Amino acid sequence: MYTQHRPRRTSSGSAPQRSGSSPLRGRKSFIKTPRHKRGGFSQGGARRPNGGGRRFSTFDVSRYINKNPTPQGPEAAYAPVNTFESFGLDPRLIALIKRVGFTALTPIQDEIIPHVLLGKDVVGIANTGTGKTAAFLIPLIQRALKDYGRQVLILTPTRELAIQVEQEMRTLSAGLGMYSGICVGGVNINPQIRNLKKKNHFIIGTPGRMLDLINREALEPRRIHTVVLDEADRMLDMGFINDIRKILKDIPKEHDTLCFSATIPPTIAKLIKDFLRDPLTISVKKADIMNRIEQDVVRYGEHKFDTLASLLKESAFTRVIIFGAMKHSVERLSRELTSSGLPAESIHGNKSHRERQRALKSFKDGNVKILVATDVAARGIHIENVSHVINYDLPMTYEDYVHRIGRTGRGSNFGKALTFVR
Repeated sequence: MYTQHRPRRTSSGSAPQRSGSSPLRGRKSFIKTPRHKRGGFSQGGARRPNGGGRRFSTFDVSRYINKNPTPQGPEAAYAPVNTFESFGLDPRLIALIKRVGFTALTPIQDEIIPHVLLGKDVVGIANTGTGKTAAFLIPLIQRALKDYGRQVLILTPTRELAIQVEQEMRTLSAGLGMYSGICVGGVNINPQIRNLKKKNHFIIGTPGRMLDLINREALEPRRIHTVVLDEADRMLDMGFINDIRKILKDIPKEHDTLCFSATIPPTIAKLIKDFLRDPLTISVKKADIMNRIEQDVVRYGEHKFDTLASLLKESAFTRVIIFGAMKHSVERLSRELTSSGLPAESIHGNKSHRERQRALKSFKDGNVKILVATDVAARGIHIENVSHVINYDLPMTYEDYVHRIGRTGRGSNFGKALTFVR
């Protein structure tokens, strides 16, 4: 367990917290409670200091500790059955695959690409960081090369993930005459409407904006040949299930659907039953991602910020995502870290689309090693080699905790997650 470094008085203190996500400022201890139906939390505990009457969460501290993330040792190297060449892909596509550095197929690519090439409905169960995006983009690009009139609709839970999918699509189709449109909220809808009037082989975006475009008759579902539901369980978590159903109901029945998810909760299972045709389910989720992440709690006293700053100065913290509960506290923490000689970027709901992309690019490019974020960053952002995830403020539910710490320990890597507790 990490313990508090010697405190000094600062003006930082504990940032104002949102009900249900604070580390229980002012409580002397944590109460071990029965698992809540939403993931291990129950309501109760201290009231806000201002007497507002809203209650914080209590939680089981032991659920945030796993000091032995590799109980069974590293997984054996995967030996693919296929190669990119054996799929009969267009030579130009093969050249692009090699150019981006893809050599051997990952398990999800090896098992799913042959079926997508045949136009089958597929359910892929895999953790993030497993090469899932290329697993559906490569065969769909190949099919578009053979049938130039095909149109693919890709739905993602967040605009950040939509942008990443489109970037990978552009990389894998450079010079092949493939066109794409990205349709996400938080930006002006008019350029997206204009772009949809042009030829687009791939339309990539979030369910809310897609439904808005359909309602405006800017996007015609009857023209869609393939639908990809990327990270379907996260779209469910974010309340998009009804939007997805409305989008799918007007797409021609003969279309094919690819559904990718880390888990298949009952609502997603019902969606699959209603909209997929005899789908083939392929699971390559070999191990729980939680077993690949070392987890511990950090005890802090009166000066929470000082404890954080001391940790971040350690050499092991090479690329860190820090999660806070509220937009304004995340922004303030980012500025305080920068002022303390620890340059940081921030992403949250008050930032414009362009500002969020700039912050993410700075973090990915290594210009800063610290990204401070609200939970918007826990869903759909793929950043390689994150050494640590820090829960500076508690998540609302245990599922949110899992999504947060899943930003580290990706693919075959191992990661570390720390949760601040009083």
